[in-house]
Amino acid sequence: MSSMDRRSFVSTAAALAASASLAAPARATPHVLPGDDVFVSEAWRDLAGRTIGIVTNRSGVLSDGRSIVDAVRLNPAIEVKALFAPEHGLRGDRDAGAYVPSYTDERTGLPVYSLYGATRHPSAAMLEGIDVLVFDIQDVGARPYTYVSTMAYVMESAKRYGKEIWVLDRPNPIGGVAVEGPVLEPAFSSFVGLYPIPERHGMTVGELALMFNDHFGIGATLRVVHLRGWSRSMFWSDTGLRWTPTSPNIPYAFTPVVYLATGLIDSGGVNNGVGTDRPFEYAGGYGFSAEAFARHLNARAIPGASFEATEWVPERGFWAGKTLAGALIHVPEPGEFPSVRTAVEILAAARAQGKFRIATASGFDRDWGTSAVRTALVAGASPDAIVAAWEPGLAAFRRVRAKYLLY
Repeated sequence: MSSMDRRSFVSTAAALAASASLAAPARATPHVLPGDDVFVSEAWRDLAGRTIGIVTNRSGVLSDGRSIVDAVRLNPAIEVKALFAPEHGLRGDRDAGAYVPSYTDERTGLPVYSLYGATRHPSAAMLEGIDVLVFDIQDVGARPYTYVSTMAYVMESAKRYGKEIWVLDRPNPIGGVAVEGPVLEPAFSSFVGLYPIPERHGMTVGELALMFNDHFGIGATLRVVHLRGWSRSMFWSDTGLRWTPTSPNIPYAFTPVVYLATGLIDSGGVNNGVGTDRPFEYAGGYGFSAEAFARHLNARAIPGASFEATEWVPERGFWAGKTLAGALIHVPEPGEFPSVRTAVEILAAARAQGKFRIATASGFDRDWGTSAVRTALVAGASPDAIVAAWEPGLAAFRRVRAKYLLY
């Protein structure tokens, strides 16, 4: 176990809060209070002496920057029995896909059980002595981001072993209005997409929990602790909250805005800037013509965005040390920006330069939740035709979604 893994949760959370200067500036009084604020100040009283386990990582922070673990442990009436860590680990410092170990936190003495290691479901042994599981992790509003799959698996274990689960709701950082992309087909269900929802679902974690539990039949004893002051038109910058990185490649409040535009392109042979200090803000690759690529994308008049021809050199990953060329994405109007459509536009622009390459069809289809996008791109279909094909599935999803919206 590394020295970082054994460092106290308290000191690490404090250091991460101090690094929030990379995010949108904090305001003296946040407009929005996350569900963990409400839990710590009020809702905890309904625990009635029951013990809890907390599913969290470094993004589980109150509006004042304290971690949920630190805040709860100040209350002598709440007994915390264990912590549970998703992909990227409790402190969010492990790379995507990296194994997350279980260990004991030295300062608190609490076991930290990995949900991205030997198992992704809390086991009966992990849940021994726990009455209520409390989920407090910041999502980014994208189906492929695995934290909501972890939430679903925790809900399944709660149902299986007779535990309650409380989801402390948090803002969707890319708003709760836009719904985009293909609805996942059941044949492509995986940990980066368990249920038939679109790439951009426009829901909070609490709303998703309600949908997973009811519509998709988990059937756990669920309580959602509502956040306060959030409206569906809000992006993170509207909340007054400080941004805490949710994982190594989501360092800024702006990153989720472009994540669904470029997080879906690397399986099509297009680099997205991961490995630089601006992950997901680039699109291009080795041997691309930057000027032609940016010109192509700007000519498509994608709402809310512009593209600047540029070069970058990743510091890590497959392309470390290589000069790549393409476009830097600017999004001055995030409320107008169609992130998933932009992913298709980028792949079509790469196709126009002869740079669209699919390493494995299964990986591409898993990320998109369908084979239809891949086959359409290979067949030469236009971005407009690809996007139009999503609409019947999105219309059906919107009807289901409407039943679970809380705000």
